[in-house]
Amino acid sequence: MSTNCRRRLIRDFKRLSTDPPGGISGSPCPDNIMLWNAVIFGPADTPFEDGTFKLLLTFEETYPTKPPTVKFLSRMFHPNVYANGELCLDILQNRWSPTYDVAAILTSIQSLLHDPNPNSPANAEAAQLYRENMKEYVRRVRATVEESWLDPEEHEKMAEGASGV
Repeated sequence: MSTNCRRRLIRDFKRLSTDPPGGISGSPCPDNIMLWNAVIFGPADTPFEDGTFKLLLTFEETYPTKPPTVKFLSRMFHPNVYANGELCLDILQNRWSPTYDVAAILTSIQSLLHDPNPNSPANAEAAQLYRENMKEYVRRVRATVEESWLDPEEHEKMAEGASGV
């Protein structure tokens, strides 16, 4: 493992632990500093309020020169989140800068929940509802918020029960 990458990830973790931005948390997996689990709490006064959304950040040796891969593990209904949980977020693609750390990445994702960009959709249905039918968009988001409170295994059991399996 590259020493620069490791040093930077340790520094990111110390900063996130000692001075965490509100509504986000994250830490490396105990056995692999290149994999981080993170949680973003839905911002107040948005349809995502009260949600507890889990994410996985995967770092390569090239960090911080290249951004990590970030993916929602929680189901997400959002104009800028693909069905597989990956994000359409400029700082994770063409606007990446090595000055961004894990706290900045998670804060940017939290801001995206607050202020979606329906003009660059990863989820066309969510973007269309956001633009044309806010009431239905909010209803769909609230359903994912409620789902975010469940343990993923609990959610699978509920889905199986609902489908009669």
